[in-house]
Amino acid sequence: MPGLSICDVLPAAATLLGVPQATDALGLADNVGEVRRIVVVLIDGMGLHLLPELASDAPLLASVLGGATGRLDELVCTFPSTTPTSLASLGTGAAPGQHGLLGFTVNIPDTDRVLTHIFWRDDPPPAQWQPIPTWFERLRRAGVDTRAVLPTPFIGSGLTESAYRGAQFCATGRDDDYAAVVAEQISAATGLVYAYTSALDTAAHLFGVGSAEWHAAGAYVDALLTRLLDALPADAALLVTADHGGVNVNERIDLDTDPLLSAGVRVVAGEPRVRYLHTEPGAAPDVIATWTELLGDRAEIYSRENAVTAGLFGPVRPEHLARIGDVVVVCNRDTAVLASRREPPEVTQLVGMHGGATPAEMAIPLITFRG
Repeated sequence: MPGLSICDVLPAAATLLGVPQATDALGLADNVGEVRRIVVVLIDGMGLHLLPELASDAPLLASVLGGATGRLDELVCTFPSTTPTSLASLGTGAAPGQHGLLGFTVNIPDTDRVLTHIFWRDDPPPAQWQPIPTWFERLRRAGVDTRAVLPTPFIGSGLTESAYRGAQFCATGRDDDYAAVVAEQISAATGLVYAYTSALDTAAHLFGVGSAEWHAAGAYVDALLTRLLDALPADAALLVTADHGGVNVNERIDLDTDPLLSAGVRVVAGEPRVRYLHTEPGAAPDVIATWTELLGDRAEIYSRENAVTAGLFGPVRPEHLARIGDVVVVCNRDTAVLASRREPPEVTQLVGMHGGATPAEMAIPLITFRG
C-alpha cells in the first residue's frame, strides 16, 4: 500500500461501520468483508522493521510474517515519528501540520515555555491547541458506538482529548487484566473499540531494541494480541498498527555542553532524534551554518521554511507554524542530539529512540485479522 499512512486507519474503519463520507483507502472492505465491530490496537513502538526480530518470542507475529495468519501491510507514521504526533494523526486522520501536535515537545509560541505533550493537561486548552475533529467524534455523530480502553492516568489529559475525544473512555489500572477488559468492551458493543499498550516502547527506551527486556515485552504484546484474537466475534475485525519504530542510539551530541551548538539558541524543543531550535532574533542563518558544518551527514538541517516546503509535516496551518523551530534538526543513522541542561536526566540515558525520518522509525505495520 504505497503512500498510505496511519492517517488512513480510522477513516477505513469508519467506512466499514457505515459512516458517511469516510474513505477506505486501505481496501479493508475487500479484505475483511462486512463487519459490525472493529477493534483497533496500537502497539507503541512496534515498527515494521522490528517484526522479524520480535518473531522469535512472538508466535502470532511469526505466523503473520509467514503468511499463515492475518494480513500484513506496510504503512508509514507521520513526522516526527513520535507518540503524541502519531496518536493525533491516527485520531484525526490528519497530518501534523493540520492537527498541530508537531512533536514530543514544542515551544508555546510567544513564550519561552516548552509543552511536553504526554504530561499536558489543560494549558493550553486541548480544543484550541488541536482544533481538528477526531474520527471518534465523527463516528459518534454517525450513531456508531466508540470506546477507548486506556490507562487511568491518560483519562482527561490534553493528549487524550486531542487524539480520542468523542470516545467513551474505559479506564484501566495497573493491576487490571488489560486483555480481559478490552475483550469485555468488544463483547459489550457494536462499533469501534480502541486499545493501546506502551510496554514495547518503554522497554526499547530503557534497555534497547533487541534486549532481553524488549523481547519479554514483545512476548507480552503477542500474548495480548492472541487473547484478543481468540475473543474476536465472528462479525468483527481486528486491526493492529503502531505509532513508530525505533533505533538504538550510539552517538550522542549534547548541545548544552557545546558552546558552538548552543550559540544563538533561545529555546530547545522536539526530542533527541529531531530537534526544534528557536533562535535569538536574526540568529537562524548562523545557527543553520554552524550545525550543518559540525554535524555533517549525521543530521539534516532545515530552516522552518525549508522543512515546511519539503512537506515534512504535510500542509501546515498558519497558526501552527511558530510551533516548529526556526531551525529543524533531523538526525540520521544512530545519532541523537541531547539537551542535558533543559530536559530531565533520564532522557539522556535512553537507549532506544525515535522521532527521525529513517525507515526504521517511520515504517509501521497494519495487521488485519477477521473474526
